[in-house]
Amino acid sequence: MAPSYPSAHPTDATMSGDGDDARAPHVVLLSSPGMGHVVPVAELARRLHAEHGFTATVFTYASSDSAAQRAVLASLPPAVGSASLPEVPLDDLVAAGAAIETLLSVEAQRAVPALTALLADIGRASNLVAFVADLFGADTLPAARAAGVPGYLFFPSNLLMLSVMLHLPRLDAEIEGEFRDLREPVRLPGCVAVPGADILGPLQDRSSDAYRWMLHHGERYRDADGILVNTFDAIEPGAAAVLRRQEPWRPPVYPVGPVIRRPDDGEDATGCMEWLDAQPDRSVLFVSFGSGGALPAAQMDELARGLELSGQRFLWVVRSPTDSGADPGANYYDGSKSKDYPLRFLPFGFLERTKEVGLVVPSWAPQVRVLGHRATRAMLTHCGWNSVLESVMHGVPMIVWPLYAEQRENAVMLRHEETKVALRPKVRGLILGEDIAEVVNDMMNGKEGEAARNKVAKLQEAARSGLAPSGISHETLTELVSKWKNT
Repeated sequence: MAPSYPSAHPTDATMSGDGDDARAPHVVLLSSPGMGHVVPVAELARRLHAEHGFTATVFTYASSDSAAQRAVLASLPPAVGSASLPEVPLDDLVAAGAAIETLLSVEAQRAVPALTALLADIGRASNLVAFVADLFGADTLPAARAAGVPGYLFFPSNLLMLSVMLHLPRLDAEIEGEFRDLREPVRLPGCVAVPGADILGPLQDRSSDAYRWMLHHGERYRDADGILVNTFDAIEPGAAAVLRRQEPWRPPVYPVGPVIRRPDDGEDATGCMEWLDAQPDRSVLFVSFGSGGALPAAQMDELARGLELSGQRFLWVVRSPTDSGADPGANYYDGSKSKDYPLRFLPFGFLERTKEVGLVVPSWAPQVRVLGHRATRAMLTHCGWNSVLESVMHGVPMIVWPLYAEQRENAVMLRHEETKVALRPKVRGLILGEDIAEVVNDMMNGKEGEAARNKVAKLQEAARSGLAPSGISHETLTELVSKWKNT
């Protein structure tokens, strides 16, 4: 058994009785709260063990504890331990209504003393060779230096967002006013041009604490010994060509993706898989807004109307609607929570009228299994990067419906000429049912949908070949871990 550290007393844990485990290179990974962070960090740890012989410890924060998170961590092999960092006070921020970005950033800062002590203990008890924090963990890198090991960042999004963050200090100095008011799109080396209004959500108000924290992180990223990124060259060829080049002003960048969750082969309590088994091949639109996404009630009504108008088969994961003006990422910390039974918010009679072609499930579905099912033809998605990569790895084109964070940037990239694996409904304030039906039918039966399917099939092949031995993503990670082993 590899070491498995409890939240506050790692040295009290039973250490490995296997001498090989004790000598194996050990890496500690730290995930920010939110399933969109925990899943890729955990899967990276799994990959480091399976492909490169590492043992690992995945640390999370006490604030993000949930049944969903515990299930992900429990699925890791024995050589990958997990533990929660000691709880730090956040009541002052919660009471003040702090943004998610502020909460994530301050929690990381306040956890540094405990993390420093934990890394020191782990370093004495194992062959610790590296520390890896995710994108909100730049302020924890001094803990790695105190332990005498290199400190890296793992970026669970893409090269476009990383480029925005790395260039943000310069953009902050050069741009006057708000990004959303820019007349010209933001152009960064190698990246697709992004309209200012589609730039990362927390950057849209330069007077906000969220903006100041993102600027802070952009500056601190330069302290890392390197940045691993959950992407692959073929989906962002221009950005990959630029960021793979060494530059003196930033750390080396390592595209090592896709790093996606494995399918859960356990019993499916939702009934999704049984329903899909009864559908024709490539006939179903999967509708999901991720582990934390939700729509306002009026928009939820229009989506239901659009799906009904389209006449297409659909599988819809429904969440309780946000109140008017609420943050669409309100379920961020634990996407499994729901204030109410979501199906009660659907339009009257919708379930009865669509029962022959649709299935609606509350709150959660086994997404990776759904995307890999023969009946799934396309996905309507919020454009969270994990969902994008899961779609691509299963050859499923997308209808993009971004909600928050970097999702608008992702939507721009996925519809750009060099990628072009997605369609998007017309956006005229509220997205109307007629426009939803139109884009759904285009995706399921039209020429644009067919072109997107052909393009995503090519990206699927590139992603899979890149992860295979001698593939570019596999070789990139091999290069990095060789450095760690020789530390």
